[in-house]
Amino acid sequence: MAGGTKKLNTKSDGGPSVTHHSSLESEHGAEASDLLPRVSWCEEGLDKDQCLAQVDRLISSPLLQGSEALCKLLQYLADHSLRSPVSHLKEYQIATEVFGRPSGFDPQTDSSVRVQIARLRNKLSEYYKSATDDPILIDVIKGRYGVCFQRRVLPAEAPHEPEAPSSVTTRVPWTRERIREIVITLASGILAGLLAYWWFAHPVSAGVDSHNRAPASLQTFWNPFLRSPDEPFVVFSNAKFVGTAITGMRYYDRSKDSGGVVTQHYTGVGEVMGVLELDRVFQQFGRQFRTKRGGLFTLDDARSNSLIFVGSPTENLTLGQLPNTREFAFREVELAPDQRPEVIVDLHPKAGEQGIYRRSPPMGPLESDYAVIALMHGLNPTRWTLILAGTSTIGTQAAVDYVSDKNSVEVLLRGLNVGDGGEVRPFEALLKVKIANEVPLETQIVSLRKTE
Repeated sequence: MAGGTKKLNTKSDGGPSVTHHSSLESEHGAEASDLLPRVSWCEEGLDKDQCLAQVDRLISSPLLQGSEALCKLLQYLADHSLRSPVSHLKEYQIATEVFGRPSGFDPQTDSSVRVQIARLRNKLSEYYKSATDDPILIDVIKGRYGVCFQRRVLPAEAPHEPEAPSSVTTRVPWTRERIREIVITLASGILAGLLAYWWFAHPVSAGVDSHNRAPASLQTFWNPFLRSPDEPFVVFSNAKFVGTAITGMRYYDRSKDSGGVVTQHYTGVGEVMGVLELDRVFQQFGRQFRTKRGGLFTLDDARSNSLIFVGSPTENLTLGQLPNTREFAFREVELAPDQRPEVIVDLHPKAGEQGIYRRSPPMGPLESDYAVIALMHGLNPTRWTLILAGTSTIGTQAAVDYVSDKNSVEVLLRGLNVGDGGEVRPFEALLKVKIANEVPLETQIVSLRKTE
Protein backbone atom coordinates (compact mmCIF):
# COMPACT_ATOMS: atom_id res chain seq x y z
CA MET A 1 0.00 0.00 0.00
CA ALA A 2 1.21 3.52 -0.65
CA GLY A 3 3.36 4.63 2.24
CA GLY A 4 3.02 1.20 3.90
CA THR A 5 5.54 -1.46 4.89
CA LYS A 6 5.31 -5.16 4.14
CA LYS A 7 6.57 -8.13 6.08
CA LEU A 8 7.28 -11.58 4.65
CA ASN A 9 5.56 -14.36 6.60
CA THR A 10 5.04 -18.08 6.22
CA LYS A 11 1.61 -19.68 6.30
CA SER A 12 0.90 -22.46 8.78
CA ASP A 13 0.79 -25.04 5.97
CA GLY A 14 4.34 -24.14 4.95
CA GLY A 15 3.38 -22.04 1.93
CA PRO A 16 4.61 -18.50 1.56
CA SER A 17 2.46 -15.46 2.15
CA VAL A 18 2.98 -11.75 2.39
CA THR A 19 1.64 -9.61 5.21
CA HIS A 20 1.05 -5.92 4.54
CA HIS A 21 1.15 -3.52 7.49
CA SER A 22 0.03 0.08 7.06
CA SER A 23 2.57 2.64 8.24
CA LEU A 24 1.75 5.08 11.02
CA GLU A 25 3.27 8.49 11.58
CA SER A 26 4.94 9.46 14.83
CA GLU A 27 2.43 10.32 17.56
CA HIS A 28 3.76 13.86 17.33
CA GLY A 29 3.91 13.91 13.53
CA ALA A 30 0.96 16.26 13.09
CA GLU A 31 2.70 18.96 15.10
CA ALA A 32 6.28 18.32 13.96
CA SER A 33 6.19 21.13 11.39
CA ASP A 34 5.80 23.65 14.22
CA LEU A 35 9.32 22.80 15.36
CA LEU A 36 10.95 23.54 11.99
CA PRO A 37 12.69 26.87 11.35
CA ARG A 38 10.66 29.59 9.70
CA VAL A 39 10.70 29.43 5.92
CA SER A 40 10.51 32.34 3.51
CA TRP A 41 7.68 31.40 1.18
CA CYS A 42 8.26 34.22 -1.31
CA GLU A 43 11.55 35.71 -2.43
CA GLU A 44 11.93 39.41 -1.72
CA GLY A 45 10.86 41.55 -4.65
CA LEU A 46 8.17 39.15 -5.93
CA ASP A 47 4.60 40.29 -5.52
CA LYS A 48 1.51 38.16 -5.07
CA ASP A 49 0.18 38.74 -8.58
CA GLN A 50 3.42 37.53 -10.17
CA CYS A 51 3.32 34.37 -8.08
CA LEU A 52 -0.34 33.64 -8.83
CA ALA A 53 0.31 34.20 -12.55
CA GLN A 54 2.96 31.48 -12.39
CA VAL A 55 0.49 29.17 -10.64
CA ASP A 56 -2.01 29.77 -13.47
CA ARG A 57 0.72 29.04 -16.02
CA LEU A 58 1.45 25.71 -14.36
CA ILE A 59 -2.20 24.71 -14.09
CA SER A 60 -2.72 25.45 -17.79
CA SER A 61 0.28 23.36 -18.81
CA PRO A 62 -0.34 19.94 -20.45
CA LEU A 63 1.54 18.28 -17.59
CA LEU A 64 -0.98 19.32 -14.93
CA GLN A 65 -4.06 20.09 -16.98
CA GLY A 66 -5.28 16.49 -16.85
CA SER A 67 -5.04 16.19 -13.06
CA GLU A 68 -7.78 18.14 -11.31
CA ALA A 69 -6.62 16.92 -7.88
CA LEU A 70 -3.06 18.20 -8.32
CA CYS A 71 -4.29 21.53 -9.72
CA LYS A 72 -6.56 22.06 -6.71
CA LEU A 73 -3.75 21.11 -4.36
CA LEU A 74 -1.29 23.53 -5.99
CA GLN A 75 -3.79 26.41 -5.89
CA TYR A 76 -4.65 25.73 -2.26
CA LEU A 77 -1.02 25.52 -1.11
CA ALA A 78 -0.04 28.62 -3.09
CA ASP A 79 -2.94 30.68 -1.79
CA HIS A 80 -2.27 29.70 1.82
CA SER A 81 1.48 30.30 1.55
CA LEU A 82 0.92 33.80 0.15
CA ARG A 83 -1.92 34.80 2.47
CA SER A 84 -0.74 33.20 5.72
CA PRO A 85 3.02 32.69 5.54
CA VAL A 86 3.35 32.31 9.32
CA SER A 87 0.70 29.65 9.97
CA HIS A 88 1.44 26.03 9.05
CA LEU A 89 -1.03 23.83 7.22
CA LYS A 90 -1.91 20.46 8.70
CA GLU A 91 -2.52 17.26 6.78
CA TYR A 92 -6.08 17.16 8.14
CA GLN A 93 -6.87 20.60 6.67
CA ILE A 94 -5.72 19.57 3.20
CA ALA A 95 -7.61 16.29 3.33
CA THR A 96 -10.92 17.86 4.32
CA GLU A 97 -10.73 21.20 2.47
CA VAL A 98 -9.06 20.09 -0.79
CA PHE A 99 -9.95 16.43 -1.24
CA GLY A 100 -13.31 16.42 0.52
CA ARG A 101 -12.39 13.81 3.12
CA PRO A 102 -14.91 13.43 5.99
CA SER A 103 -14.34 14.99 9.40
CA GLY A 104 -13.18 11.63 10.72
CA PHE A 105 -10.12 11.64 8.44
CA ASP A 106 -7.12 10.09 10.20
CA PRO A 107 -3.70 10.85 8.64
CA GLN A 108 -2.21 7.91 10.52
CA THR A 109 -4.24 5.41 8.48
CA ASP A 110 -4.79 7.36 5.26
CA SER A 111 -1.67 8.46 3.35
CA SER A 112 -3.52 10.00 0.39
CA VAL A 113 -2.41 13.57 1.20
CA ARG A 114 1.26 12.59 1.42
CA VAL A 115 0.98 10.65 -1.82
CA GLN A 116 -0.52 13.66 -3.62
CA ILE A 117 2.12 16.01 -2.19
CA ALA A 118 4.87 13.72 -3.52
CA ARG A 119 3.18 13.55 -6.92
CA LEU A 120 2.92 17.36 -7.06
CA ARG A 121 6.60 17.77 -6.18
CA ASN A 122 7.55 15.34 -8.96
CA LYS A 123 5.31 17.10 -11.50
CA LEU A 124 6.80 20.50 -10.67
CA SER A 125 10.31 19.12 -11.09
CA GLU A 126 9.36 17.57 -14.42
CA TYR A 127 7.70 20.81 -15.59
CA TYR A 128 10.72 23.01 -14.95
CA LYS A 129 13.02 20.66 -16.88
CA SER A 130 11.37 21.82 -20.10
CA ALA A 131 9.89 25.23 -19.15
CA THR A 132 13.20 27.07 -19.25
CA ASP A 133 11.74 30.56 -19.83
CA ASP A 134 9.37 30.78 -16.85
CA PRO A 135 10.45 33.71 -14.64
CA ILE A 136 9.39 32.17 -11.31
CA LEU A 137 10.17 28.79 -9.77
CA ILE A 138 7.58 27.08 -7.54
CA ASP A 139 8.56 24.21 -5.30
CA VAL A 140 6.95 22.20 -2.50
CA ILE A 141 8.93 22.68 0.67
CA LYS A 142 10.02 19.39 2.19
CA GLY A 143 8.82 18.90 5.74
CA ARG A 144 6.04 21.48 5.32
CA TYR A 145 2.71 21.62 3.56
CA GLY A 146 3.34 24.73 1.50
CA VAL A 147 5.08 26.04 -1.61
CA CYS A 148 7.81 28.62 -2.07
CA PHE A 149 8.29 31.11 -4.89
CA GLN A 150 11.71 32.12 -6.19
CA ARG A 151 12.82 34.35 -9.01
CA ARG A 152 14.48 32.28 -11.68
CA VAL A 153 18.06 33.24 -12.41
CA LEU A 154 18.73 32.62 -16.08
CA PRO A 155 22.36 31.95 -16.99
CA ALA A 156 24.02 34.98 -18.54
CA GLU A 157 25.43 34.57 -22.02
CA ALA A 158 29.21 34.58 -22.16
CA PRO A 159 30.59 37.76 -23.78
CA HIS A 160 31.59 37.29 -27.37
CA GLU A 161 35.32 37.64 -27.88
CA PRO A 162 36.71 38.42 -31.32
CA GLU A 163 38.75 35.65 -32.85
CA ALA A 164 42.44 36.18 -33.14
CA PRO A 165 43.67 36.81 -36.71
CA SER A 166 44.62 33.60 -38.41
CA SER A 167 48.08 34.95 -39.19
CA VAL A 168 48.92 35.30 -35.51
CA THR A 169 50.25 32.24 -33.71
CA THR A 170 50.34 32.11 -29.92
CA ARG A 171 52.84 29.73 -28.37
CA VAL A 172 51.77 28.24 -25.01
CA PRO A 173 54.71 27.44 -22.75
CA TRP A 174 55.05 23.82 -21.56
CA THR A 175 54.69 24.53 -17.86
CA ARG A 176 53.94 21.92 -15.19
CA GLU A 177 50.32 23.21 -15.00
CA ARG A 178 49.93 22.89 -18.78
CA ILE A 179 51.16 19.28 -18.75
CA ARG A 180 48.80 18.49 -15.86
CA GLU A 181 45.82 19.89 -17.83
CA ILE A 182 46.68 17.74 -20.86
CA VAL A 183 47.00 14.59 -18.72
CA ILE A 184 43.63 15.25 -17.06
CA THR A 185 41.97 15.89 -20.44
CA LEU A 186 43.35 12.64 -21.90
CA ALA A 187 42.34 10.67 -18.79
CA SER A 188 38.82 12.12 -18.97
CA GLY A 189 38.53 11.11 -22.63
CA ILE A 190 39.66 7.56 -21.87
CA LEU A 191 37.21 7.33 -18.94
CA ALA A 192 34.36 8.62 -21.12
CA GLY A 193 35.22 5.98 -23.73
CA LEU A 194 35.21 3.21 -21.14
CA LEU A 195 31.86 4.41 -19.76
CA ALA A 196 30.39 4.48 -23.26
CA TYR A 197 31.64 0.94 -23.90
CA TRP A 198 30.13 -0.27 -20.61
CA TRP A 199 26.82 1.45 -21.42
CA PHE A 200 26.44 -0.31 -24.75
CA ALA A 201 27.68 -3.62 -23.37
CA HIS A 202 25.23 -3.43 -20.42
CA PRO A 203 22.18 -1.57 -21.74
CA VAL A 204 19.61 -0.31 -19.25
CA SER A 205 15.99 -1.09 -20.04
CA ALA A 206 14.40 1.64 -22.16
CA GLY A 207 13.05 4.51 -20.11
CA VAL A 208 14.48 3.28 -16.78
CA ASP A 209 16.54 5.64 -14.67
CA SER A 210 19.78 3.77 -14.02
CA HIS A 211 20.20 5.55 -10.67
CA ASN A 212 16.76 4.58 -9.41
CA ARG A 213 16.02 1.21 -10.93
CA ALA A 214 13.12 -0.85 -9.63
CA PRO A 215 13.82 -4.12 -7.78
CA ALA A 216 14.50 -7.10 -10.06
CA SER A 217 11.28 -8.87 -9.02
CA LEU A 218 9.14 -5.87 -10.04
CA GLN A 219 11.01 -5.53 -13.34
CA THR A 220 10.33 -9.21 -14.08
CA PHE A 221 6.64 -9.02 -13.24
CA TRP A 222 5.94 -5.76 -15.09
CA ASN A 223 8.10 -6.54 -18.11
CA PRO A 224 5.12 -7.48 -20.35
CA PHE A 225 3.87 -3.89 -19.98
CA LEU A 226 7.29 -2.28 -20.28
CA ARG A 227 8.40 -3.93 -23.52
CA SER A 228 5.65 -2.32 -25.56
CA PRO A 229 6.59 1.04 -27.12
CA ASP A 230 3.07 2.31 -26.38
CA GLU A 231 1.94 3.45 -22.96
CA PRO A 232 -0.55 0.99 -21.43
CA PHE A 233 -4.04 2.05 -20.39
CA VAL A 234 -5.06 1.88 -16.73
CA VAL A 235 -8.84 1.49 -16.75
CA PHE A 236 -10.50 2.16 -13.39
CA SER A 237 -14.07 1.22 -12.61
CA ASN A 238 -16.87 3.74 -12.25
CA ALA A 239 -20.07 1.77 -11.94
CA LYS A 240 -23.50 3.05 -12.90
CA PHE A 241 -25.54 4.37 -9.98
CA VAL A 242 -29.14 5.49 -9.67
CA GLY A 243 -29.93 8.59 -7.63
CA THR A 244 -27.69 11.24 -6.15
CA ALA A 245 -25.63 11.72 -3.03
CA ILE A 246 -28.50 13.79 -1.61
CA THR A 247 -31.42 11.48 -2.40
CA GLY A 248 -29.49 8.27 -1.87
CA MET A 249 -27.65 6.06 -4.34
CA ARG A 250 -27.60 2.41 -5.33
CA TYR A 251 -26.23 0.34 -8.18
CA TYR A 252 -28.11 0.62 -11.47
CA ASP A 253 -30.39 -2.36 -12.15
CA ARG A 254 -31.21 -2.66 -15.85
CA SER A 255 -34.37 -4.66 -15.17
CA LYS A 256 -36.09 -1.89 -13.21
CA ASP A 257 -34.11 1.35 -13.64
CA SER A 258 -34.49 2.09 -17.33
CA GLY A 259 -36.05 5.47 -16.57
CA GLY A 260 -33.97 6.36 -13.52
CA VAL A 261 -31.33 9.03 -13.19
CA VAL A 262 -28.06 7.23 -13.95
CA THR A 263 -24.74 8.69 -12.84
CA GLN A 264 -21.16 7.51 -13.34
CA HIS A 265 -19.43 10.16 -11.29
CA TYR A 266 -18.25 8.00 -8.40
CA THR A 267 -15.22 5.75 -8.03
CA GLY A 268 -14.22 3.84 -4.92
CA VAL A 269 -11.34 5.02 -2.73
CA GLY A 270 -9.53 1.71 -3.31
CA GLU A 271 -9.47 2.27 -7.07
CA VAL A 272 -8.17 5.82 -6.57
CA MET A 273 -5.41 4.66 -4.22
CA GLY A 274 -4.63 1.83 -6.61
CA VAL A 275 -4.06 4.17 -9.55
CA LEU A 276 -1.78 6.34 -7.39
CA GLU A 277 0.22 3.28 -6.36
CA LEU A 278 0.61 2.15 -9.98
CA ASP A 279 1.85 5.62 -10.84
CA ARG A 280 4.53 5.27 -8.16
CA VAL A 281 5.62 1.90 -9.55
CA PHE A 282 5.79 3.10 -13.14
CA GLN A 283 7.86 6.12 -12.07
CA GLN A 284 10.55 3.68 -10.93
CA PHE A 285 10.79 2.48 -14.53
CA GLY A 286 10.76 5.98 -15.97
CA ARG A 287 7.50 5.06 -17.68
CA GLN A 288 3.97 6.46 -17.71
CA PHE A 289 0.51 5.14 -18.47
CA ARG A 290 -2.75 6.64 -19.68
CA THR A 291 -5.89 6.46 -17.56
CA LYS A 292 -9.52 6.04 -18.55
CA ARG A 293 -12.62 5.41 -16.52
CA GLY A 294 -14.43 2.27 -17.49
CA GLY A 295 -17.47 4.11 -18.86
CA LEU A 296 -15.36 5.82 -21.55
CA PHE A 297 -13.22 2.85 -22.54
CA THR A 298 -13.72 1.41 -26.04
CA LEU A 299 -12.81 -1.78 -27.85
CA ASP A 300 -10.60 0.25 -30.18
CA ASP A 301 -8.44 1.03 -27.15
CA ALA A 302 -8.24 -2.69 -26.39
CA ARG A 303 -7.09 -3.67 -29.87
CA SER A 304 -3.90 -1.63 -29.86
CA ASN A 305 -2.86 -1.29 -26.21
CA SER A 306 -1.93 -3.31 -23.18
CA LEU A 307 -4.49 -2.85 -20.41
CA ILE A 308 -4.51 -2.79 -16.62
CA PHE A 309 -8.03 -3.00 -15.15
CA VAL A 310 -8.43 -1.67 -11.60
CA GLY A 311 -11.80 -2.83 -10.25
CA SER A 312 -14.06 -5.87 -10.63
CA PRO A 313 -15.73 -6.88 -13.93
CA THR A 314 -19.17 -6.10 -12.47
CA GLU A 315 -18.12 -2.42 -12.29
CA ASN A 316 -15.60 -2.36 -15.16
CA LEU A 317 -18.27 -3.48 -17.63
CA THR A 318 -15.92 -3.38 -20.64
CA LEU A 319 -14.26 -6.50 -19.26
CA GLY A 320 -17.36 -8.46 -20.27
CA GLN A 321 -16.42 -7.91 -23.93
CA LEU A 322 -12.74 -8.91 -23.55
CA PRO A 323 -10.79 -12.06 -22.72
CA ASN A 324 -11.52 -12.60 -19.05
CA THR A 325 -10.71 -14.83 -16.10
CA ARG A 326 -10.96 -18.59 -16.57
CA GLU A 327 -10.50 -19.81 -13.01
CA PHE A 328 -12.00 -17.18 -10.71
CA ALA A 329 -15.15 -15.38 -11.85
CA PHE A 330 -16.96 -12.44 -10.24
CA ARG A 331 -20.68 -13.05 -9.72
CA GLU A 332 -23.58 -11.48 -7.85
CA VAL A 333 -25.58 -13.80 -5.60
CA GLU A 334 -28.98 -13.02 -4.14
CA LEU A 335 -28.99 -13.56 -0.38
CA ALA A 336 -32.20 -11.61 0.22
CA PRO A 337 -34.57 -9.46 -1.89
CA ASP A 338 -32.40 -6.37 -1.30
CA GLN A 339 -29.04 -8.10 -0.92
CA ARG A 340 -27.01 -9.09 -3.97
CA PRO A 341 -23.39 -9.09 -2.80
CA GLU A 342 -20.56 -9.78 -5.20
CA VAL A 343 -18.58 -12.99 -4.70
CA ILE A 344 -15.71 -14.78 -6.39
CA VAL A 345 -16.56 -18.21 -7.76
CA ASP A 346 -13.87 -20.84 -8.20
CA LEU A 347 -14.81 -22.41 -11.54
CA HIS A 348 -12.50 -25.42 -11.02
CA PRO A 349 -12.16 -26.01 -7.27
CA LYS A 350 -9.66 -28.61 -6.16
CA ALA A 351 -10.18 -31.07 -3.33
CA GLY A 352 -10.46 -29.23 -0.04
CA GLU A 353 -11.06 -25.83 -1.66
CA GLN A 354 -14.33 -23.97 -1.26
CA GLY A 355 -16.21 -22.95 -4.37
CA ILE A 356 -17.42 -19.47 -3.37
CA TYR A 357 -15.45 -16.68 -1.68
CA ARG A 358 -17.10 -13.58 -0.31
CA ARG A 359 -16.21 -10.65 1.93
CA SER A 360 -17.18 -10.43 5.59
CA PRO A 361 -20.96 -9.98 6.11
CA PRO A 362 -22.14 -7.11 3.85
CA MET A 363 -24.15 -5.42 6.60
CA GLY A 364 -21.30 -5.35 9.15
CA PRO A 365 -17.88 -3.68 9.23
CA LEU A 366 -15.53 -4.78 6.45
CA GLU A 367 -13.01 -7.12 8.08
CA SER A 368 -11.99 -9.38 5.21
CA ASP A 369 -12.29 -9.61 1.45
CA TYR A 370 -11.08 -11.63 -1.53
CA ALA A 371 -9.38 -10.35 -4.65
CA VAL A 372 -8.02 -11.64 -7.96
CA ILE A 373 -4.83 -10.93 -9.87
CA ALA A 374 -5.08 -12.23 -13.44
CA LEU A 375 -2.59 -11.85 -16.30
CA MET A 376 -3.64 -12.86 -19.81
CA HIS A 377 -3.13 -12.07 -23.46
CA GLY A 378 -5.25 -9.17 -24.69
CA LEU A 379 -7.74 -8.86 -27.52
CA ASN A 380 -4.63 -8.33 -29.62
CA PRO A 381 -2.44 -11.38 -28.79
CA THR A 382 0.69 -9.21 -28.88
CA ARG A 383 -0.67 -7.08 -26.03
CA TRP A 384 -1.38 -7.98 -22.40
CA THR A 385 -4.27 -7.55 -19.97
CA LEU A 386 -3.89 -7.45 -16.18
CA ILE A 387 -6.94 -7.54 -13.89
CA LEU A 388 -6.58 -6.29 -10.30
CA ALA A 389 -9.93 -6.59 -8.56
CA GLY A 390 -11.59 -7.30 -5.23
CA THR A 391 -15.23 -7.77 -4.32
CA SER A 392 -14.93 -4.47 -2.43
CA THR A 393 -13.01 -1.30 -3.20
CA ILE A 394 -10.54 -2.09 -0.40
CA GLY A 395 -9.98 -5.57 -1.85
CA THR A 396 -9.09 -3.93 -5.16
CA GLN A 397 -6.58 -1.69 -3.40
CA ALA A 398 -5.01 -4.77 -1.79
CA ALA A 399 -4.60 -6.46 -5.19
CA VAL A 400 -2.78 -3.40 -6.56
CA ASP A 401 -0.61 -3.18 -3.44
CA TYR A 402 0.35 -6.83 -3.85
CA VAL A 403 1.80 -6.42 -7.35
CA SER A 404 3.47 -3.13 -6.36
CA ASP A 405 5.61 -4.55 -3.56
CA LYS A 406 8.83 -6.45 -4.24
CA ASN A 407 8.39 -8.90 -1.34
CA SER A 408 4.93 -10.03 -2.35
CA VAL A 409 5.87 -10.15 -6.03
CA GLU A 410 8.82 -12.38 -5.13
CA VAL A 411 6.39 -14.79 -3.46
CA LEU A 412 4.16 -14.69 -6.54
CA LEU A 413 7.06 -15.33 -8.92
CA ARG A 414 8.32 -18.26 -6.82
CA GLY A 415 4.86 -19.79 -6.98
CA LEU A 416 4.98 -19.43 -10.78
CA ASN A 417 8.56 -20.81 -10.93
CA VAL A 418 9.80 -17.62 -12.57
CA GLY A 419 13.25 -16.31 -11.66
CA ASP A 420 14.52 -12.75 -11.98
CA GLY A 421 14.60 -11.82 -15.66
CA GLY A 422 12.37 -14.78 -16.58
CA GLU A 423 9.15 -14.63 -18.58
CA VAL A 424 5.84 -14.37 -16.77
CA ARG A 425 3.12 -16.37 -18.49
CA PRO A 426 -0.68 -16.04 -18.01
CA PHE A 427 -1.90 -16.93 -14.53
CA GLU A 428 -4.67 -16.22 -12.03
CA ALA A 429 -4.21 -15.76 -8.28
CA LEU A 430 -6.86 -15.63 -5.57
CA LEU A 431 -5.99 -13.43 -2.58
CA LYS A 432 -7.43 -13.22 0.93
CA VAL A 433 -7.30 -9.74 2.50
CA LYS A 434 -7.53 -8.82 6.17
CA ILE A 435 -8.97 -5.31 6.67
CA ALA A 436 -9.24 -2.88 9.58
CA ASN A 437 -10.61 0.66 9.50
CA GLU A 438 -11.09 0.43 5.72
CA VAL A 439 -7.36 -0.29 5.23
CA PRO A 440 -5.90 -3.56 3.87
CA LEU A 441 -3.53 -4.92 6.52
CA GLU A 442 -2.61 -8.46 5.46
CA THR A 443 -2.80 -10.13 2.07
CA GLN A 444 -1.90 -13.70 1.17
CA ILE A 445 -2.33 -16.04 -1.79
CA VAL A 446 -5.08 -18.62 -1.34
CA SER A 447 -4.76 -20.26 -4.74
CA LEU A 448 -2.39 -19.74 -7.70
CA ARG A 449 -2.95 -21.30 -11.12
CA LYS A 450 -1.18 -21.07 -14.44
CA THR A 451 -3.63 -20.68 -17.31
CA GLU A 452 -1.26 -21.35 -20.19
